Amino acid sequence: MTWAQPTGENECMHSIPDASPLHPFATLTPDVVLDALASVGLYGDGRLMALSSYENRVYQATLEDGSRVVAKFYRPGRWSEAQILEEHAFAAELMQAEVPAVGPLVLEGRTLHPHGNFMFSVSPWRGGRQPELDDFEVLEWIGRFLARIHTVGAARPFTARPALDLQHFGTEPRDWLLAHELIPLDMQSAWREACKTALDLIASGAQYTSAGGRFDLKSATLLRLHGDCHPGNILWTPLDEWGRGGPHFVDLDDARMGPAVQDLWMLLSGDRRQRTGQLSALLDGYEQFRTFDRRELVLIEPLRTLRLIHYSAWLARRWQDPIFPINFPWFGSSDYWRGQVDMLHEQIEAMEEAPLVV
Repeated sequence: MTWAQPTGENECMHSIPDASPLHPFATLTPDVVLDALASVGLYGDGRLMALSSYENRVYQATLEDGSRVVAKFYRPGRWSEAQILEEHAFAAELMQAEVPAVGPLVLEGRTLHPHGNFMFSVSPWRGGRQPELDDFEVLEWIGRFLARIHTVGAARPFTARPALDLQHFGTEPRDWLLAHELIPLDMQSAWREACKTALDLIASGAQYTSAGGRFDLKSATLLRLHGDCHPGNILWTPLDEWGRGGPHFVDLDDARMGPAVQDLWMLLSGDRRQRTGQLSALLDGYEQFRTFDRRELVLIEPLRTLRLIHYSAWLARRWQDPIFPINFPWFGSSDYWRGQVDMLHEQIEAMEEAPLVV
């Protein structure tokens, strides 16, 4: 870890570790990607395009016959083989249930393949764009498929993959950031106190449902989730003359056990009135296939708060991967952490407000 010199008598800036050219992904050259594909019988014509992914390395490859596939190289050390295979099995269950999820191909009897120091999978290429979430018909359509994902997800639990809970997404990342002294001294105390207040509020179960009863993360029924269901992980294709099209779900890398509302809240944006309308459309579609426990609506702001804390730790833990400083140059400054403190205070206020009602 490097340290910056004090910028003033009462201020000392801590800096995050320098990006390292020796990061494992530094050895993942185009030749290595093509060799990996060839090892499972897929021969590229040399055309590779890196897709937008930071956690893993994902490439669109054109094969000799002109078809396209997506090769995903998993970040070494993040998931165990058992955890990745649980993700793949979940994707296979979804596809068997005719849910439009994009899962890995079975090649040579496997979905997960070793190559050098990497584990990788290959999926069919699917085109599409982000859905228009201001269109309530689109939201209703997505809601129907989310209900079908959760119906499959409720059939059995994950046994190897972790749950979305206060410890994994709040307490542990908070403690890791403080232990590694990555927050500038001028913001450290304010961030620590804001974090403590927010996490204490979540831990106490102080949020109340619209009916007046207590409900918290420990009260919720857990099921297998997509886990990272933001608009960028839903690809939309327009209907063709045969009625084919609509949403398909990609990137189950963050699939884990959690409450159903986790896969809904990241699709909401705007002011309270707008979010209420969007949520109503999602649930109109969702409840055509599966009952939604409306007590979970009180978890939206706690879940948003946990994601906020976890995100900072995720960035810090990945900083030695050169792609992170390039794409997140603003991370680590006093201004960044000041913004985080402000957002935590906003979240504390939001958690103390009444939940959305639909």
